[in-house]
Amino acid sequence: MPEAKIAPSILAGDFANLESECKRMMRCGSDWLHIDIMDGHFVPNLTIGAPVVTCIRGALPKGESFFDCHMMVSEPERWVDDFAKAGGDLYCFHYEATEDHESLIDKIHAAGMRAGCAIKPKTPASAVFDLVPKLDMVLVMTVEPGFGGQKFMKDCMPKVEELRSKFPDLDIEVDGGLSNDTIDFAADAGANVIVAGTGVFKAKDPQEAIAALRAAVNKRQLK
Repeated sequence: MPEAKIAPSILAGDFANLESECKRMMRCGSDWLHIDIMDGHFVPNLTIGAPVVTCIRGALPKGESFFDCHMMVSEPERWVDDFAKAGGDLYCFHYEATEDHESLIDKIHAAGMRAGCAIKPKTPASAVFDLVPKLDMVLVMTVEPGFGGQKFMKDCMPKVEELRSKFPDLDIEVDGGLSNDTIDFAADAGANVIVAGTGVFKAKDPQEAIAALRAAVNKRQLK
């Protein structure tokens, strides 16, 4: 099983102070920064685009921070080059948003980014089995994509278990409702990349919250 990676979602941060919020998360021990891109079409919410990511990258140089770009957008093929130029490290598109998955993965890799594929709660894990040899990560959504602060969907964990059993070396990310109260379900299922928004940003001690999430994943790896 790959190493634990904790990726706070900046969607839960203070957008008036994104530079300081991102730097705060890195000081607190984050491995990645999870950047939610929503277009108002694929999901019923609108967040940020490549220009904002460019600004954040200007404050946090490549090599010192890893940008995990979760593309909750229609036509994800359109934005690959823009986010590569903006400084994205991983471009995670939704399986449900495109039909030509393999060509999109090739395009992401050609742009110099890692490729991830996300699946909604109702999409079976088997949908991505044939794609995994070309992917760097699979994201199992544990809420319906579109808004932060939703309740963790425990019934998505069998999909994580299925993926971990079939692909022991794959980075498997979970996103939605993760906190100290729910992390054990995800860790026990085999997730190693943990996205947490309010569970970290709104924690009394974010550094402690990140450490606890990491410890839960590491504990599972020892079993």
